[in-house]
Amino acid sequence: MKEQKDLKILAIVGMSGSGKSIAVNYLADHGFPKVHFGNMIYREMAKRDIERTPDGKSEKAFREMIRETEGKDWVAKQAIAETKDLIAAGQKRIVLDGLYSWTEYREFLHAFPGALTLVAIVTPKKLRYARVAKRPNRPFDSNAIRDRDYSEIENMEKGGPIAMADYFIINDSNVDELQSRLQAILREIDF
Repeated sequence: MKEQKDLKILAIVGMSGSGKSIAVNYLADHGFPKVHFGNMIYREMAKRDIERTPDGKSEKAFREMIRETEGKDWVAKQAIAETKDLIAAGQKRIVLDGLYSWTEYREFLHAFPGALTLVAIVTPKKLRYARVAKRPNRPFDSNAIRDRDYSEIENMEKGGPIAMADYFIINDSNVDELQSRLQAILREIDF
């Protein structure tokens, strides 16, 4: 896709429990359309009649399987198509929810030159683990979240986009502070 000077795509990246969903929901609540990478997985699971389990294990297994069998770029290709649909509908500010891998990052850079900005939300591990343990949906104990961290780094290439982020938000306080730090970035990049 030819570079569009007024197009801005913001990807929120970070480890589980860092506050990504809070940031993405804040942006969506302020009218920015989002492309949720997980939806690509959920839709394909539904097409294949694969049940989503409450513990998330079926999704994890499917996510890893689809990338292995269809290519590491499979999810990115689906998300790029959805992003292009939003652009065709006139959207100029789009939020990516769930960009995980180095491959996905590279695919978006190629598809939308000059438009992608990565914001990494970083939270101390002990605090992330405490947050994830208290989640109302799919809480994890410290062993399960550690295993998930390892899996996402080793199997999903999740560390690359975090390392390459254009901006970092240290989320070690409360929701208001996270939103305030995000607003400062939005002003700086004219999002």
